[in-house]
Amino acid sequence: MSLQVIDMRCRPAYLHDFFGATPDTPANDVARWLNQRVGTRGNPEHYARSRTHEGFLAEITEAGLSKAVVVGRHTPSQHLPNDQIHAIVSTDSRLVGIGSVDPDLLGAATPGEIDRAIGQLGLAGINLEPGFGTPARHPDDPVYFPVYEQLSALGVPVFLMSGPTTPDQRYNDPAPLARVAAAFPKLRIVAYHGYWPNTQQLVGVAFRHENVFLVPDMYLFLPGSEVVVQAANGFLADQVLFGSSYTFRPIRQSIEDAQRLGFKDGVLEKFFAGNARRLLGLDH
Repeated sequence: MSLQVIDMRCRPAYLHDFFGATPDTPANDVARWLNQRVGTRGNPEHYARSRTHEGFLAEITEAGLSKAVVVGRHTPSQHLPNDQIHAIVSTDSRLVGIGSVDPDLLGAATPGEIDRAIGQLGLAGINLEPGFGTPARHPDDPVYFPVYEQLSALGVPVFLMSGPTTPDQRYNDPAPLARVAAAFPKLRIVAYHGYWPNTQQLVGVAFRHENVFLVPDMYLFLPGSEVVVQAANGFLADQVLFGSSYTFRPIRQSIEDAQRLGFKDGVLEKFFAGNARRLLGLDH
């Protein structure tokens, strides 16, 4: 395709069993199941090639991506260390890394780890997963405010994990996000998974706060996400970004499916790449 495409959520299978690293395991069965739930056509184990790094790069090449964003994770149940993300993305200029911290687990070491992830490892932002923590929290919990303040001062975005896989659905509520956006107006806040199925509420938060960005990724293709396309064709054109959520959905299929959703031509360029370039500072 002629459009430049930046995939804001794209992980290789080899990164973790959760992404399908090991065949014939319960974790791989979950990866296959999730692919089927979000509309993967053909082989639900399409990601098998990315069980090697070379296969992952081939996948990116065949999909025609100009950049692929690999996201770290730090929760009590799964840790994808910042050093591991750095090691992956340092192998190819098309790869961009997002680090992760959990203030409940790191405690007083959190600020130093953020500085190291951004300044030393060159990662482009920090991922938080409030609803997956112990205890589960909302993003406006005071424990995260020093993180927001630090990232705002550094001028890098924060990425918040949300969506229906949150263990307790009460923490998949976009309303608390509004308090964070209001308290830190210069902080770019990215909502991974778009809080689906509470999509319309998130659009309402983003309507009021221009520093809130939506990456609906694989949930963009499920019922209820039509409102994202409608909003992007109007006031939200600069705040919606493409993500495949690979390995849980094929990259190429997700690109093709997104082109059929009804985005206006002028919005497609922003959705697929322009907004991501601006968010990640890739134009500088």
